[in-house]
Amino acid sequence: MTNQILNLDSLQHAKQKVIDLSVEFGPKAMTALLIMVVGFFVSRWVAGVFQKWIEKMELEPPVRILMLRLVRLVVMGMFVVLALQNLGVQLMPLIAGLGIAGAGIALALQGPLSNLAAGLVVIFTKPFRVGEYVDMAGEEGRVEAIELFNTVLSHPDLSRVIIPNRKIVGEVLHNYGKIRQLDVIVGVAYNTDLNAALAAVNDVLSQNPRVLKDPAAVVRVSVLSDSSINIAVKPWVPVTEFGVASGEVNKAVVEEFRARHISIPFPQREVRLLNPSA
Repeated sequence: MTNQILNLDSLQHAKQKVIDLSVEFGPKAMTALLIMVVGFFVSRWVAGVFQKWIEKMELEPPVRILMLRLVRLVVMGMFVVLALQNLGVQLMPLIAGLGIAGAGIALALQGPLSNLAAGLVVIFTKPFRVGEYVDMAGEEGRVEAIELFNTVLSHPDLSRVIIPNRKIVGEVLHNYGKIRQLDVIVGVAYNTDLNAALAAVNDVLSQNPRVLKDPAAVVRVSVLSDSSINIAVKPWVPVTEFGVASGEVNKAVVEEFRARHISIPFPQREVRLLNPSA
């Protein structure tokens, strides 16, 4: 009987405690919940306004997404702080704990965070853009995507190269843009009419639809070698047609020289025996 009375008293005490806590913290909890709901809708509205503003800027899609998320987090964070203050939570110990946890997370994610920082540098400084042909970090290819953590290239052999952004920042970068210059060398005999040979090369280039008219192709005598006079043929072509255009120009030059009877000599060496009897 005594145990039943004690259990009943404990139940009554717990019930009264719950009622007291509800009376004390109920309005504050409801107010905090209302603040969070309002913060959710306000953050969405602010992000929408901010999105319309940044759409006028030339930013890569990953940067836009990141900036929108940061804006929503900042606005939502302000309302979270207001809700916690309304509940009477001491924020200074919480902030100190979050700072310590953040330092530990930063050390654990040092590699990804360095890629992220480098990605932001690449996106904002714009050393290259999507569609341009680049040579960097020992790889070359057409830029397909610039992400926050890596950059994706399409290689001429139809493979994809993914380069971490920290490997790009601070390194030598060769940006060809969207056009590349062919580097074709053809040799002619020393008794060749050079004006006729240069005219033949220019005719070949003018007939190839892949060769750009602007900038104008560079065609000139480059080297007086041992057995030939070398002519440099350097037209510009779109990046996507570089490989095909190189083969076409080489083939067309050879055929045009044959048609005009312009000789392409073989390498020759003259050997003299100074003491034949030996």
